[in-house]
Amino acid sequence: MSDILVLYYSRNGHTAQLARLIARGVEEVPGMRARLRQVPPVAPVTEIAQPPEPEDGAPYVSKQDLHECAGLALGSPTRFGNMAAPLKHFLDSTGAEWASGALVGKPSVVFTATSTMHGGQESTLLTMALPLLHHGMLLLGIPYTEPALTSTLSGGTPYGASHVAGAKGDNAISEHERELARALGRRLADTARKLAAGA
Repeated sequence: MSDILVLYYSRNGHTAQLARLIARGVEEVPGMRARLRQVPPVAPVTEIAQPPEPEDGAPYVSKQDLHECAGLALGSPTRFGNMAAPLKHFLDSTGAEWASGALVGKPSVVFTATSTMHGGQESTLLTMALPLLHHGMLLLGIPYTEPALTSTLSGGTPYGASHVAGAKGDNAISEHERELARALGRRLADTARKLAAGA
């Protein structure tokens, strides 16, 4: 089995739901397994330590997860058109992995959730893509051969999977958003499998 790291930060659970759908897509590809991980929140006083394991959801990520993965799906809610601070904080700590080339040549995808349709989905996806490119990763999106990409009336972009949660966070993930998240997971896992076979 080859592991695909599905790494996310989620405040209200919407990005975590997308992560689980992407993980389902990953595991639809024979020989591939999803490794769900999250980053801990950050506090204004950064000396406040988080418990070693979160109270709910996936375990916290370790740098070893980056070294062991065959591919990476990276997710965050949007914060003013950018990734959330906890995810940026984690990425900022990966200088040693950058220097050693731990992620070079591995495929990657990005995903996000916003409150509104025009709440910065695409810019958030692009901000998450930039550090992955600096790490030398191969960035994948969702091609227009996925029918839901042209049919969706909510989330889903060629840059990555997305969800429109609603101003009060009460929108369920739509069927098109589900299809696109799973398709993104499948594409990531299939690409990782093909790269491994050709190596």
